[in-house]
Amino acid sequence: MLHWPVAFIEYLSNCVASECSRLGSRNVGLKKMPSSWLMYIFLHVLVCDGVVAQVENRVLFLFNTFQNVNVNENETVQAVVSRIPLDVAFITLQFHTQHSNATLSYTRMPELGLSLTAVDSGLLSPLIPGQTKLSWFLLAPDGDSVAGTGVILPYTSSDPVPGACNLEFGLDIDPNIYLHYNIFETTIHFAPANIGYSRGSNPPACDTEVGENTRWRLRYDIYQYFLPESDLSEQSLITSIQSVANVQTMREHGTRVMTLSSNDKTEVVFSSIPGQGVIYSVIVRDPVLNTSSSYIPVHTYACSFSSTLDGCDTLGKISTRIFFTIAGLAGLFVCFFGHRFFKCELFCMGFGFAAFLFFVLITRTTKLDYDIRLTLTAVIGVVGGVILVMSWWRFGSVMSCVVAVGLMLGFLISSIVFFTPVGDIQVFRSNVVFWVTFSCIVVGVPLFFVRWPREGNITTCGVAGAYAVVLAVNAYIYTSLSYITLNILKRFLNDNFSKAFTDVPFQDIDFIMITVWVVLGVSGIVLQFYRERTRPFFPPSPYLMWLQERERRKTNVLDPSHHTSSLPSRLLARARQLTGRRESAGECTPLLL
Repeated sequence: MLHWPVAFIEYLSNCVASECSRLGSRNVGLKKMPSSWLMYIFLHVLVCDGVVAQVENRVLFLFNTFQNVNVNENETVQAVVSRIPLDVAFITLQFHTQHSNATLSYTRMPELGLSLTAVDSGLLSPLIPGQTKLSWFLLAPDGDSVAGTGVILPYTSSDPVPGACNLEFGLDIDPNIYLHYNIFETTIHFAPANIGYSRGSNPPACDTEVGENTRWRLRYDIYQYFLPESDLSEQSLITSIQSVANVQTMREHGTRVMTLSSNDKTEVVFSSIPGQGVIYSVIVRDPVLNTSSSYIPVHTYACSFSSTLDGCDTLGKISTRIFFTIAGLAGLFVCFFGHRFFKCELFCMGFGFAAFLFFVLITRTTKLDYDIRLTLTAVIGVVGGVILVMSWWRFGSVMSCVVAVGLMLGFLISSIVFFTPVGDIQVFRSNVVFWVTFSCIVVGVPLFFVRWPREGNITTCGVAGAYAVVLAVNAYIYTSLSYITLNILKRFLNDNFSKAFTDVPFQDIDFIMITVWVVLGVSGIVLQFYRERTRPFFPPSPYLMWLQERERRKTNVLDPSHHTSSLPSRLLARARQLTGRRESAGECTPLLL
């Protein structure tokens, strides 16, 4: 039995009512109508209107209402909209899937320039005078069935026409946003829009004039909308797409990142967040007529669903988890006991600096596998930690070591400053301005604590140690706080990252991790200040203590240790005891009777 959708039943009921009115039977309902009348009206609708709501390969769309569509293998689905009001000048159809390509076409057989294949695809159709219905075609291009959601949005003649001044992409009028990403950045491109025009009239010229009566008055608002963190489900994407598909809903739920004028390049760069779903959209505004229209929203997770290596489902590498788990445990120890065990603290701080700098160097200069780079980074980090400890052991300069440790605190504070909206200020797009400002903050923090070295050292232990715990948690549960330092690492590794917007989502897990960071840091600082209040500011250098002890033994003949033989002599005597023949302790001569 064929089940007709609600939209078609409503449509048929309206037709029945009109036919009954024409035949003089206004009170006759659909259920009470004779079968002969019902068959007559049904055939009349098919013949006269030529529209069927949904049959085997046809789907009826209603304006501003999402329709879930399944496109089977080797199947063409016709998307139909009818009863278009005469004040509508153009219509956009958008269709979204999570990771499978779908083809939208103006014709049943896709042709170059008349179709588009993408995960987030859309078509724009200007209407001619008197036109009241329109259709497009959906196909599955990769040989597999495709399931997605689509919606049709109407616009009037006063609304801007997105993508109408396209000179770069395949479609004549292209309302789509083209997205490209890598591990560092996500870039969106789109074609310029044109001012609106009525049905049947010629579209205004795009580049012949520059004035208030041309497309150059248009403005482009760039929006982004973050999906729930760590949620890669298709249902979450569909729900989010439906909540930001048009102008009004995107303004209500999305975040406006920036506004471009018609003189600006239609390209925007964002920081990539692998595993985090983001929807990008562009709303073009006509400030003269106070109207607007939306490009086709596009989404990304900055990772691949089809890759078996480094895909969206395998982002948490075992090597990364092991590395940051050990780092988190060491950070927790430093947070509460770093100043008390000064050599352990120096080792951890030296490890962090050496590992960070070496990872930047080896990533920029080689193409080694990630696991190999991480292993070499850990080895060099150990070397860096040993060097810092040995420098303090040999030279005993507390101040130089405290300055080195303070640079870690300065690095974190500077990274936090540029993690805020300050980092997106236009002046910091310049690499020179950014790195000079960043370096001044990094160097200024340890100089500030030169007057109070113990306080600076304990503060660094609390802040840096607690942040290491946050990074360890991030290896298992995504948190945006990891991008405090990751954005700086990306800027080191990618010369073009300065153009990227570094906005990240702040959701429940992030506020929880901020609370954990603050509680751990404050607790560690307070505990160490309390424990060290009666102790010397810093422990003495072991090498200097050994030198002093040796001089004391040489000059003080009354000291029993002065008469102790040297270490080589003691080792040699001990070896002789172990290898020599042991004589009996009793008398060897015979007893006299």
